[in-house]
Amino acid sequence: MNTILRPASIQSLRWRLLRTVSIVSLVIWALTGLLSYLQARHEAEEFLDGHLASSARTLLALVHDNEAQLPDLKARLDGIRRQQHEIYDPQLEFQVGKADGTILLRSRNAPEIPMRGVAGFIDIERDDQSWRLYNLAPPDENYRIQVAQPMDLREKAALEVAMRTVEPVGVILPLLLLLIYFSIRRGLRPLEALAADVSARTPENLSALTSRAVPLEALPLVAAVNRLMFRLGETLENERRFTADAAHELRTPLAAVKTQAQVALMSQDPQAREHALRQLLTGADRAGRLIEQLLRLARLDPLSSLPDGRAVDLYDLARETVADMLDNALSRGHSLDIQAAGGPVVVNGDHGLLAVALRNLIDNALRHTPTGGHVMVRVGNDNGHAELSVLDDGPGVEADELPHLCERFHRGRETQAEGSGLGLAIVRRIADLHGASPQFENGPQGGFIARIVWFPASAAHKPGRL
Repeated sequence: MNTILRPASIQSLRWRLLRTVSIVSLVIWALTGLLSYLQARHEAEEFLDGHLASSARTLLALVHDNEAQLPDLKARLDGIRRQQHEIYDPQLEFQVGKADGTILLRSRNAPEIPMRGVAGFIDIERDDQSWRLYNLAPPDENYRIQVAQPMDLREKAALEVAMRTVEPVGVILPLLLLLIYFSIRRGLRPLEALAADVSARTPENLSALTSRAVPLEALPLVAAVNRLMFRLGETLENERRFTADAAHELRTPLAAVKTQAQVALMSQDPQAREHALRQLLTGADRAGRLIEQLLRLARLDPLSSLPDGRAVDLYDLARETVADMLDNALSRGHSLDIQAAGGPVVVNGDHGLLAVALRNLIDNALRHTPTGGHVMVRVGNDNGHAELSVLDDGPGVEADELPHLCERFHRGRETQAEGSGLGLAIVRRIADLHGASPQFENGPQGGFIARIVWFPASAAHKPGRL
């Protein structure tokens, strides 16, 4: 059973969205509630102030028309006073007087302040209690009216109105959070289906994911996964084909080695035994070269770029490689030399990998060139394109086979030389890693030409030496 360990700090997208949206909703709710509270409280205070002013004008009308009955008016007003204060209708206290300050009528608990004063609303402190007072002083009237309300009762009334305004928002909030949860859960359902589809895939099922019913934001992810699936499919197919081809190619030299070993064991003739042993060594060498090439390809295939690119002088590279392979060429009866056109050519790359590629090109030329043939390594720069070429005077290649030379385990129909069919495939892989292109053609005067051509961005021609 496969177990995926997740760090404790990683949370699901659902809970991350739920937490973020909930926090935002709570903040908005708090701001809305605060603004509603402040607005409702202001409106309640305005309403109570209006009530004060209205009561003062009503009292003025009563006094103006019933001045002779003021003692009876006070008795009637005291008679209708409530025993308990209503929160939405705080008890009013009042004073009635004249313009000269004489007090004609006063309620039982009215604050004692002079009748003379500025008309309008004022806040006062009397007997350790705060009051909101309205002073009505019409210029054409001899009467003055003062009405007052305790500030604590007004505060309670304003607070009650404000809280009743905010209460519906608080009641709706849990329902809002619940709706947010189900909305996020429903919105993420396509992603959960997509994750289930990916989890259910087997290594053999690398088909593209369907983009139907996938949210627009997840389409780039689906496209990226599909590209990855395609690359994985190609890689696995290449590995399967490579493994099958390698097994097939290794079977031949190993069978030859076994056969020659059996011949050597059964042969009574010393010369026949010696010949079989030599053939045994040849088969072992061929198997060793094949295994070396296979291992080299196995190291190159996973690379997507050069691990450490540095400036490489192609002339120095060619000179070192030719010096290493000169004895091999001479033992085959071939001549091997270098030709440099212009100054040194420097490319960005890996010296060791480029040496392997050039060695494979030279070895390929030596194997397919008849005894006494000539092989030349040429370094040059053609219109900003760095070139590393190997020319031989061998029989060349059929035109229809030129496009297939870099295929793995491909060997020409007419070739008689030994080889694994991997040398040029390795050359192409190394060229790809260097941003270069392998090119093959038959020479105009015969022979065969193999090139590695760099694009201008990958090479720089530096005149001077040579």
